[in-house]
Amino acid sequence: MAIREIIILPDKQLRLVSKPIEKVTPQVRKLADDMLETMYDAPGIGLAAIQIAEPVRLITMDLSKKDDEQKQPRVFINPEILSVSEELSVYEEGCLSIPEYYEEVERPATVRIRYLDLDGKVHDEEATGLFATCIQHEIDHLNGVLFVDYLSKLKRDRVMKKFTKAAKQRAIG
Repeated sequence: MAIREIIILPDKQLRLVSKPIEKVTPQVRKLADDMLETMYDAPGIGLAAIQIAEPVRLITMDLSKKDDEQKQPRVFINPEILSVSEELSVYEEGCLSIPEYYEEVERPATVRIRYLDLDGKVHDEEATGLFATCIQHEIDHLNGVLFVDYLSKLKRDRVMKKFTKAAKQRAIG
């Protein structure tokens, strides 16, 4: 296992559409392990492979509370949303690729998803609450969509300007 570098906005790789994983191989399992270690180190509750510059359809997630619960790592290979509820919910979202920026986003409250696990087994599952928000956020990453894309143009432009300026500062310094 290795902690990998998380790419930060405005990195253009974040806009790539990730490719499906053809087969669950030892390399895919190693990538999932690296992603979990990176996610825990960040710390975060979800990570899409593209966030560590790997454009494949792989997500890791752990929604357990940091201190009072056992870790509950989950891996989703080629996840897809099958259906969404009409009911919406609002959660304050953040992103490891957009550090220290949080904003409320409205999404479907419930989604039905299908994905493969690390054994290549197909799962159909209903996601609600934080799980529904997180899985939608991470699947968006696989499609080149960021949570800031759901914000008003003014807020989105401000965030893009701030992170573009920060990237230039890092390049100079």
